[in-house]
Amino acid sequence: MKDELIAHVLRDDDSWKEPQGLLEHLENTALIAQINAKKFDSGDWGRLVGLAHDAGKGREAWQKYVRQKSGYDEEAHLEGKHGKLPHAIQGAKLVEELFGKGIGRILAYSIAGHHAGLPDWSSAAGSGQASLQFQRTQANGWQEINKSIVDAIQSAISPVPPWKFSYGMDLSLWIRMLFSCLVDADFLDTEKYMDQDQTYMRGTYRSISELLNRYNQYIADLEVKADETEVNKIRRNIRTKCIQMAGEKQGIFSLSVPTGGGKTLSTLAFGLEHAKKHKLDRIIYVIPYTSIIEQNADVFRAAVGEDQVVEHHSSIDIEDLNSKSRLAAENWDAPIIVTTTVQFFESLFAAKTSRCRKLHNISRSVVILDEAQLLPVEYLEPILHTMQLLTDHYHVSFVISTATQPAFESRITNGEQFKGLKNIREIMGGENEVIKLYQSLKRNEVYFPEDIKITSNWEQIAEELSSLKQVLCIVSDRKSCRELHSLMPKGTYHLSALMCGQHRSEIIKTIKEKLNQDETVRVISTQLVEAGVDFDFPVIYRAMAGLDSIAQAAGRCNREGKMPNMGKVKVFIPPRKAPPGILRKASDTAVSIILSESDPLAYHTFEKYFADLYWKANSLDSKNILQLLDPNKNDPQECSILFRTAADRFRIIDDSQIKTIFVRYDEGDKLIDQLKWKGPDRWLLRKLQRYAVNVYESIFYQMLKRGSVEEVQPNIFATTSSSEYSNEIGLLIDTSFEPENYIF
Repeated sequence: MKDELIAHVLRDDDSWKEPQGLLEHLENTALIAQINAKKFDSGDWGRLVGLAHDAGKGREAWQKYVRQKSGYDEEAHLEGKHGKLPHAIQGAKLVEELFGKGIGRILAYSIAGHHAGLPDWSSAAGSGQASLQFQRTQANGWQEINKSIVDAIQSAISPVPPWKFSYGMDLSLWIRMLFSCLVDADFLDTEKYMDQDQTYMRGTYRSISELLNRYNQYIADLEVKADETEVNKIRRNIRTKCIQMAGEKQGIFSLSVPTGGGKTLSTLAFGLEHAKKHKLDRIIYVIPYTSIIEQNADVFRAAVGEDQVVEHHSSIDIEDLNSKSRLAAENWDAPIIVTTTVQFFESLFAAKTSRCRKLHNISRSVVILDEAQLLPVEYLEPILHTMQLLTDHYHVSFVISTATQPAFESRITNGEQFKGLKNIREIMGGENEVIKLYQSLKRNEVYFPEDIKITSNWEQIAEELSSLKQVLCIVSDRKSCRELHSLMPKGTYHLSALMCGQHRSEIIKTIKEKLNQDETVRVISTQLVEAGVDFDFPVIYRAMAGLDSIAQAAGRCNREGKMPNMGKVKVFIPPRKAPPGILRKASDTAVSIILSESDPLAYHTFEKYFADLYWKANSLDSKNILQLLDPNKNDPQECSILFRTAADRFRIIDDSQIKTIFVRYDEGDKLIDQLKWKGPDRWLLRKLQRYAVNVYESIFYQMLKRGSVEEVQPNIFATTSSSEYSNEIGLLIDTSFEPENYIF
C-alpha cells in the first residue's frame, strides 16, 4: 500500500520534489539507529527510538499542516521554529503510554529532544516550558497517531537494559548516547532525501588495517631519511614499546614521555595497532584548546592520507540555522578525528543535537588525550567519571599522553577521597624505567628567578631577547604577546589565537625553516606552542606559569639534542600575573614547589604538584554536574535528569561570551564567498575551520557596528575585507579592552 503519510517535503528549483513517506523515514531511521547503538550493545533500543521519533507526524492535524502554505513547507518538520506545529512530544508521550515509565521515559528524552535538544525533566532549574515534565502536559493529540505507526512500534522487540546501571552518570550518559544514535540516523536519512550528492560523498574512508599499512610505510620512509642520533634511537624505542602494548586488552593507558620524545607518531602507532587488534572503528586525538591542532592533523595526513583525517574544532553553533545547515553538523565518521578538549568533553555533556550527533562514534574507539595535564580542574570529577564509563561500557580505550603525568588515579589527598580512574597501565613500564627515560632525554637546563618577588618589565625582556640570534619567548595571554611583540625588532614573529589556524601553520613552517638554516629567528608566542609544536630553539624564555607549562616550554629547547651544550630555559616573573582562577593557582603552586624542591622539574615532583593543585581547586565539580545528571540524586521515581542545565553549566570556555569569525586570509577569502553565495555544507565548514578566529562578544559587536564583520549565513559571521586582518599579528582588534579571562 502506498505510504500516504508525509515525513519531509522539499522544493527543488521551481517545483516540489516527491515527498518522503513517513513510514519509510521511520524504518530507515530505525535501521541506522539500530546499527549505531549496536556498538554499545543497545541495538534494540536504537531501533525502537528510531521507529518512534517522528510518530507525532502521523496525526491528521500534522499531515494537514505540512500540506498547507501553498502546497508544502520544507522546514515544517523542524521543532521550535515560530509557527511550526510540534510533533516530537506526541511521540514521546506515546512510548510512555505503550512501554510505561521505565522504558518509555528513557526513550521519551531522546524523542522529545530530537530537534530541540535533550530536555531537563523538570522546571526546577529554570527550564520552564522546555522541560519534559511540562511538555508532556501539552502532548495534545497523541492518541490520534496513525495505527500503522503504533503497530510498527509495538511489533519491535521490547528492549532490556544492556547492563546494570550504577550510581552517578551511568544512566544519563547512556541516554545521551542513544540520543546521538537517533539524531545521526535521522539526519542521515533526511540528508539522503534532501541532498543525495552529500550522501554519496560519505563512506569513502579506508579500513584501519589499510591505514596501518600506510602508516608503517610512512615510518619506514622516515627512518631512511632520519639522522642516527641518540634522540631518534630513543624515539624509535618509545614507538616500539607503544606497538607492543597495543596488543593488551582494552582499558586506560598512560604514556609518560618527555616532550620531544615523539609522542605524536608513537600514540598513532598505538592507536592503529590497538584498533586493529580489537576491531575498533577510529582513533580520536584530543588536544588542549590552548594548543595548535593543525600541526598534528597535518602529521596524521602525511602518515595515512589527506582524506582520512577530520579536524573538528569549530565553535560555530549551527543549531538555529536552516535545514541544510543542520544536516552539515559533524558526526565524526572518519577513521581519524583530531579535535580539542573543549569540543570533545563539552559534547559529552551537551544537550543540543548538533553537539551530540557524533557521540555514538566515540564508542569502539581509541581516544588519545594529548597533554592531558591541561584538563580543566573545575570539571575534573565529571570528566574522569565519564572516561571510566566510556571504558567500562562503550568499548573505548584511553591513552593519557603527557610529559607531566597528572595524578588521575583514585587516591586520598589531604584526608579527602579523590575519585579518579581505575587500573591505569603505563606503556613505558614501571617508575624506574620512566625515570631513566626522562634522564636520557634531558637536553636543557631550566633557570628559575633567584628572587620570585622581582618582576621583569617588557622593555627589559625585549632587550634581552633582541640580543639573541634564535629565541622563543612564551607568555600566558595574547594581550601580553602583542605588547611584547611591539617592542621587538622588525622581523620578529608573533603567534597567538588571534591568527587563524592556516596562518599559524604557515608561520610555524617558516620558523622551522629558519631554525634549520641557522638564520636569525625570534618568536613571541602565547602558550599555544607548548603542545604539539616541534620547535627546536637553543634558548627559551617562559613567563612564570604552572610547572607543567614550564616543562612543556622546555620541550621546545634543544629538542633534537644536536647542540654541543645544554639548551637554556629562562623563567621570568612577568609584569602581568596569570588570570584569576586555576591558572593563577597553577602558577602559585609552581612557586611553592620551586621554593621547596631542589629540582622542581624532576619526574617525581609532578605527582605532588598536581595533587596540590587539585586540592587547591575550589571544587573538582564546581558546577555540580554529577548531581544534575544523576537521577538517584534528583527524583529516581521520575528518572529526573537535568540534561539542559548540565550542558549550560559545563563550559570549559564560556562560549556565551565568545563569537567565531571567519577571516579573509589567503584561501579563506574565496571560501567565505562560497559560503556566502552557496550556503553551508559540512565539507565547506570543515575547510573554513582553518580560517576561524574567536573573539569576545564586546569586541565582536564593536567590529559589527563599524562594518568590519558581516553575517554571511544565519549566525555565521566573517570579516568584510582582508584589511581587517594583518599578515603579521592576525585579526586587528584592540586587546587592551579584553577581559582578564583571556583566550590563548
